[in-house]
Amino acid sequence: MTSGGSVQGIVRRQSSAERRDLEPAVLTVNRTDLQQLADVRIDDAAALLALPVPRTDSAYYLAGYAVECALKACIAKRYNQHDWPEKEFVNKSHTHNLASLLALANLDVALEADAKANHVLDSNWTIVKDWNEQSRYERHSEAKAQELINAIVDNANGVLPWIKARW
Repeated sequence: MTSGGSVQGIVRRQSSAERRDLEPAVLTVNRTDLQQLADVRIDDAAALLALPVPRTDSAYYLAGYAVECALKACIAKRYNQHDWPEKEFVNKSHTHNLASLLALANLDVALEADAKANHVLDSNWTIVKDWNEQSRYERHSEAKAQELINAIVDNANGVLPWIKARW
């Protein structure tokens, strides 16, 4: 997790010169932004769970977004600013499905191999991959939110450190 402080300017509005004739106020996010957002989201999730009255639903929801941002940073790594990805690939990247994002980042085979050799990483991925954006409409116990956060941040076998080693 990151240490305190705030992250400013993560999402930038493009200038009119950058937008040219696109729709107004197009938001852009790059790989560095996604890396920072992953850290901010998991820190926020942990902070919500640590409140005197834990905000378990929001903590669970934000924790999953941390992994989504991290995987999208890995996808962004595949393309330089001058590369033009296939439209189908771009469309598929606009998902919240963590298993799909893992495959789009070309990390599915590596995770499968590492998980076979490391049963704790395998268990952590099993917990994390079941997160989805629909969780914002669900209730989550403190134990379930803590389990997800632990599976994400565990220094030795967590999903986020595993992804960070590849982003």
